[in-house]
This record gives sequence, C-alpha cells and structure tokens, in this order.
Amino acid sequence: MERSGFLCDWHDDQVFDDSALAFLAEARFARLATIGRDGFPHNVPIWFDLEPTADGSHDVIFVSDRTATKTRNALANPNAGVTIGGDRTDTCGYLIRGTITVEDDPAQTTTHRMIDRYEGGTPRAAELRDAWKDDDIVVLRLRPTSVISVWG
Repeated sequence: MERSGFLCDWHDDQVFDDSALAFLAEARFARLATIGRDGFPHNVPIWFDLEPTADGSHDVIFVSDRTATKTRNALANPNAGVTIGGDRTDTCGYLIRGTITVEDDPAQTTTHRMIDRYEGGTPRAAELRDAWKDDDIVVLRLRPTSVISVWG
C-alpha cells in the first residue's frame, strides 16, 4: 500500500523476512520510543542488534544504563516502538512495535558485542569498554508484536 510516498507493507507478526534481516544486520542507528511518565513518547537514537530466539523469531536488543530514562520507562510501561532506516538514502526501513523487558548484563557480554558491532576495529572500541566497565548497563529486549516496512 502506498502512503505519502512511502511503500508500506504491514506484517502483524514478529517475523522478519530475509531482506529485513539483511538490512537490519547493518550497523545503523535506531530510534527507540518508550512511554514516559507523562504519557508522551520518549524517543532516542540508540544502537541495536537482532538476537535469534528459540522459536525462530528475533528480538531487537539495546544496551542502556540502568538509570537512563528509557530504562525507567520500559520498567514502568513495557510498550515500545523502534524505527530503523527509512531515511532518504536508505533502501528500506522498519517500524517495529512490541514489549520490552530489562535484563542484567553482569559480564557486559551484550555491551561488548554492541561496541564491537558499531566500533569494532577502531580505537573507540577500547575506549568505550574502559569507560563503561564500571557502569550498571542493562539489556533492553524488545519482543516484536508487529513489523511494518515503511520504505522501499
């Protein structure tokens, strides 16, 4: 279906097709929206990755400081959405809606994986590992309930 110049393909499920998986495998910024205490969206740019689940679907994961607004919002109201891509130079983009859980990352395994995804092979990777080593970082896990192609 076409809306305002965007091609939209609604998938009211949590399945990413092969083209979505290929696009989302690239390190790009996401825009995560959680619901604030005031009832309005709190939207922030953030790193993300996909993680396969036992049922064959994928969760979208993020890392955050435990005291960050997005983490507090997710604990108070797990409903969230994330947009990835859809910019003028992108071949596609996705709006993913679902529920977020907050998980500990005690050995910072997921944090290090995220640093490597975005900064691997650069001096900044070691700097971030060192800067974040004592931080209380958690994993925000978004379980998709709908995936909508919004571009391409």
